[in-house]
Amino acid sequence: MNFIESFFMVGILSGYFFFSAFVNDSDPGSTEWLNVYYLLSGLCIVAMLLMALTPMEESLKRSANAGESTGGYWEMFKLCREPLVYLFIICAFLYVLIEQSIMTWLPTFNSQVMNMPASLSIQMASILAGATALGRFGAGIALKHIDWFTLLFICLLLAGALVLTVLPMAGIARTEAITGWSNAPLAAFMFPLIGLCLAPIYPAINSVILSALPHYQHAPMAGLIVVFSALGGTTGSLITGTLFEVFDGRTAFYSSLLPLSLILFTLFLFKRKTLTQLQVQHV
Repeated sequence: MNFIESFFMVGILSGYFFFSAFVNDSDPGSTEWLNVYYLLSGLCIVAMLLMALTPMEESLKRSANAGESTGGYWEMFKLCREPLVYLFIICAFLYVLIEQSIMTWLPTFNSQVMNMPASLSIQMASILAGATALGRFGAGIALKHIDWFTLLFICLLLAGALVLTVLPMAGIARTEAITGWSNAPLAAFMFPLIGLCLAPIYPAINSVILSALPHYQHAPMAGLIVVFSALGGTTGSLITGTLFEVFDGRTAFYSSLLPLSLILFTLFLFKRKTLTQLQVQHV
């Protein structure tokens, strides 16, 4: 899951440069950037062709227990009654809330708080996607040698420490205008490294929950992952955007400490329930 998710982040990293290439810094009111959607629609067509030409092996979805499955949405929502599943849902929701709130609003943070040009603000936000991709590649290797909960516990503590260390550096008055990567403030390079810390969480918990469930429940579980990830991302973007408007960018990003603390506590419960589930399966 870490390796799959890391390629997802490479796509996001590319997206930052696509958008920045269409931004006109000399005319902030220009709508030229909307032309990027013609490029994105072409990439969507390429993705559709790749999906159509890719063979799918689905034999594992059929098992001796498949007769117990009713299929559809009902089966998906029935899974929510299991404590292991709803603990996972809370973890996934909180993680995507944090990730998307930072990922969506980092260009605005760079522009309003760091006082960067619009195109540079978008380009430097790509560090977050790059750090996340690198973190997931590394986590895929590290998880072969270290317990997943230990790794995630360390990563969450480092993420919190990064927020507390770097945000006070943001917005410090500068005498020279920021014109490019070479004279961008240090905080603009450091804060996106939170992606390196958060990267292993989502694929790791997805892998744990799928490993703890029988194969015939993987499809409905994947449905829940998609639904609550989308809800978390939307909620995080809305909350952070509101905090940007009512307070300021630093306050908005300081607020990430709350879900970071909540996900740490929920992961502890998720870990305990996972061990219980595995013990039951082995009996």
